[in-house]
Order: sequence, then C-alpha cells, then structure tokens
Amino acid sequence: MKYQNLLFFILSLSFISSYAQVEKITGKDGIHYITTNIGYPITGTYLFEGLTEPIVQLDPNGNGIFQLHDLSKTTIVWGMECFEDGTPKYKKGFNYAVYSLWYKQKESNSETGTKEDWTNSHFSIHFQKKKMFILGERSKDYVE
Repeated sequence: MKYQNLLFFILSLSFISSYAQVEKITGKDGIHYITTNIGYPITGTYLFEGLTEPIVQLDPNGNGIFQLHDLSKTTIVWGMECFEDGTPKYKKGFNYAVYSLWYKQKESNSETGTKEDWTNSHFSIHFQKKKMFILGERSKDYVE
C-alpha cells in the first residue's frame, strides 16, 4: 500500500510539472523562468484605471498586447516569474500577493531588426477587492 501511495505521488508531481509549461528566459539581470499559469485567472484585458485605454491584454497562450500611453499597441510574449518546476514566485502581504510579469515584444523592430529585451513589471492580486493590477494602473476584476 505504501508503494502505491508513493507511486501515485510521484506520478502526480510529474503530471503537474509537465502541465505547468515553463519557459527559460534571459533578462538583463540573468536567467528567469516564466509560466502563464499561477492558479488565478490572470488572462484577460486590463484597463487603465479600470475604465479605458491604454490596455494590457494577456492571452492564455502566452501572447498578448501591451498598449503604451501614446495608444500604440505592441504584440508581446509574456509570462509570470516562477521557479524551474513551475511554482509561481510571489511575495504575500496581508491581503494581496505581488508577482513579476515578464514580457517582450513579439515581432522584431522594423528599424533595428531586433526584438526588445525581456522586461519585468509589477503585477498584484488584491484578494479582498477581487482585482488584479499591472503596473498599479491597469486592472481587471476576477472571480475565484
């Protein structure tokens, strides 16, 4: 019976780690790991001050849009920082959690022919308000 439980546990861990798709990236400060799944409904459209443009759109497949304040939209590749096994990295506060959202431009710059470097941004979940914020100014409501 003990061996069956151990086997079940090992198979469960391997399934979870293979389900949480992890990508290795290189930022200006070194190597990081990212995933699009942190156990909360983070995908969707984040509106400026919860009302309007500029937006950030995070799609489930790791693509999205980052709109600057001049309203120009850039397609991005994104992920939330995690450990190598896919476990999200975060700092927990009294009623919130702070994560690092990593993104980079998806298409190459037509002038330079190069892609932008990976950039990290502040991402927070406020549990009591049921809101998620990117850069503290773009938000969306969520339901658990």
